[in-house]
Amino acid sequence: MSQLDPTELTGKMLIAMPGMADPRFDQAVIFLCAHSDEGAMGLIVNKPTADVSLRMLLEQLSIEPVADVEGQQVHYGGPVEIGRGFVLHSPDYESVVATLEVDERFHMTATLDVLESIAQGAGPITRLMLLGYAGWGPGQLEGELAQNGWLICDATPDLVFNVADADKWEAALKSIGVSPLALSSEGGRA
Repeated sequence: MSQLDPTELTGKMLIAMPGMADPRFDQAVIFLCAHSDEGAMGLIVNKPTADVSLRMLLEQLSIEPVADVEGQQVHYGGPVEIGRGFVLHSPDYESVVATLEVDERFHMTATLDVLESIAQGAGPITRLMLLGYAGWGPGQLEGELAQNGWLICDATPDLVFNVADADKWEAALKSIGVSPLALSSEGGRA
């Protein structure tokens, strides 16, 4: 069995397998912002929050939007630090404070200035606003992968930003040629 190179997963997507023990990850699609020997950090990109909009979030932070933010949803990014905000976005924006360049197609900013820019209409054109993140300690994600907890697919801007949230899990599976009907939570041994 070959050793998994941690850098191979940064910028990839995890697709939750059926039978995921944690209901927070049921049919989750997670964009991995970082993966190293020290652990992994990702954002669930297909679970909008039921009760938080971007306008509400800006109001809580006393940021007065000049740009139209009506109807812009906030997503549940994961169970860790659910009060902390993240913006996964296209590379057309870079914070003066800190922006993580995941790769040439995806950047992630977790500083207040990105929300101020969005409120002014100057933020990233393509984006998802998320609260919280999914995190794994050293070796934890590798163990979950070995136990058939996740499938891996390539992340594309279309899949992350344009596919409807309700369709992302199935679209991610189809991107690797897997039918949701063919999945089982049981792994086989040859």
